[in-house]
Amino acid sequence: MAHPESSGRTDAPAAVPARSGAPTSTVDRVADFYGAYIDVLFDTGKGRLAHALRSHYLTAGLRQSLVRWESAHHKDGVLRVKSVPTAWKVVYNDSAMGHCWTRVTLTWQDSGNHVHHTRLLVQSDLATRLISGIKADT
Repeated sequence: MAHPESSGRTDAPAAVPARSGAPTSTVDRVADFYGAYIDVLFDTGKGRLAHALRSHYLTAGLRQSLVRWESAHHKDGVLRVKSVPTAWKVVYNDSAMGHCWTRVTLTWQDSGNHVHHTRLLVQSDLATRLISGIKADT
């Protein structure tokens, strides 16, 4: 029963989602990278800050591989599409032999308000926590 002096609502307010992370977590670093990278592309487009994020979070070998992939496909190699997603989600998948794999789900909304998803499998090196591979998760 509601308190007599209250507005009459008895239901509790919805919980506010918490976000947290740790710089030592390989999965958190993938989430941090995708969150920051998507924010930058959304706010200012591909430029110096997007390049700096790639330099900080990706291995040199992956950066070189992405240049080749982007030249051949004419899409952003990190996202595997041309546009900027409306949401992203990162979850742990597996780890072995010095690597950790995370699944990244990117959510897109087209001009007709239809929702689409792109799923990626992202490899990170456990020793450096740098992202060393990105491929479609089929």
